Amino acid sequence: MIDLALLRDAPELVKASQEARGESPDTVDAALAADRARRAAITAFEELRAEQNAHGKRVAQAPKEEKAALVAQAKDLSDRVKAAQLAVTAAEEAATEALAAIENIVIEGVPAGGEDDFVTLRTHGEIPAFDFAPRDHLELGEKLGAIDMERGTKVSGSRFYFLTGIGARLELALMTLALDRALQAGFTPMIPPTLVRPEVMQGTGFLGKHSAEVYHLEDQDLYLVGTSEVPLAGYHMGEILDLSRGAKRYAGWSTCYRSEAGSYGKDTRGIIRVHQFNKLEMFVYTDPADAEAEHLRLVAMQEGMLQDLGLSYRVIDVAAGDLGSSAARKYDIEAWVPTQGAYRELTSTSNCTTYQARRLDIRHRPEGGKTAPVATLNGTLATTRWIVALLETHQREDGSVTVPEVLRPYLGGLDVMDAIA
Repeated sequence: MIDLALLRDAPELVKASQEARGESPDTVDAALAADRARRAAITAFEELRAEQNAHGKRVAQAPKEEKAALVAQAKDLSDRVKAAQLAVTAAEEAATEALAAIENIVIEGVPAGGEDDFVTLRTHGEIPAFDFAPRDHLELGEKLGAIDMERGTKVSGSRFYFLTGIGARLELALMTLALDRALQAGFTPMIPPTLVRPEVMQGTGFLGKHSAEVYHLEDQDLYLVGTSEVPLAGYHMGEILDLSRGAKRYAGWSTCYRSEAGSYGKDTRGIIRVHQFNKLEMFVYTDPADAEAEHLRLVAMQEGMLQDLGLSYRVIDVAAGDLGSSAARKYDIEAWVPTQGAYRELTSTSNCTTYQARRLDIRHRPEGGKTAPVATLNGTLATTRWIVALLETHQREDGSVTVPEVLRPYLGGLDVMDAIA
């Protein structure tokens, strides 16, 4: 949730953030009203409890002839206390629901609007040009014996696939390159669980508007994660972190699952939008004062990867209405996909400020001060979708694909992926 002090002291700022996201400012008024009702209910309950305690002392000290009347009054007080306690529970539930409608406060400068209102910050690389008709990534993957969609569908249904032969090796090479870069940058490698409890999924902000995209195992009441951001955010849930020596940085390698609800008919060909994929996700806990600088650091690491892989891309500042509930600012990096004649997202990097930490109760103790929520950030350093841009960008006329030099050591020195007979 957001900082309650900010909500109470600067409601207009919160309203402006909601409006930039395309949400009604009325959600702020509703949250303020629910917060007031909750505090009033707590005050009424505490006053009645104090009255009940004082009355109990009077009963204990009263003469015998007065006790019967006082005991009757005590019964009435007890009933009122129980009713007040129920009122507190109801008010707290209503406040929680109202506050959940307030998304993270966007950082100043984030563009307002929806999916199409992003701002391009920079582009890198020349748009690939070919003197032959380029093949798309699926046709190339089939020629290379790298992608098998037909059998993926046979085994698991639509939007599933097998990475085979050089395809499996290519993904492992990408992920291992990314892991090496993360290690060099001081990240601790993690292989997290991919099933999490509801409070962790809720705490990271994934059970709001997009909850339909999350797979839920009802019998166990566990959720399959769509990114290792979720278990890594839960890793320090309920803890006070020591950030005196700097941020805590983790790199989570995991399989990810997304139902892709609402994406019917979109990107049905190939492995752009699928139900299962692998990803190396960077996750950082830091002092909120350092969060924006850390955000830029994560983006620089992503750009370094894409540049060394020879991909053309653009960096965009995502508009407020497309941030998701947790992010206060998000930078996406989109690579050029030749056969689509468009940039497509390869990485997403979010500064979630203290939003997730407040929900998950993750704090630090600034020098000489009280405990306070940390800031959390996340960003992709490699994922299965990168194979799309790699194959299409580095293809050759005969259907073979040049291996970027930076990947060759991870593929036994292979410099060209050749089409199979």
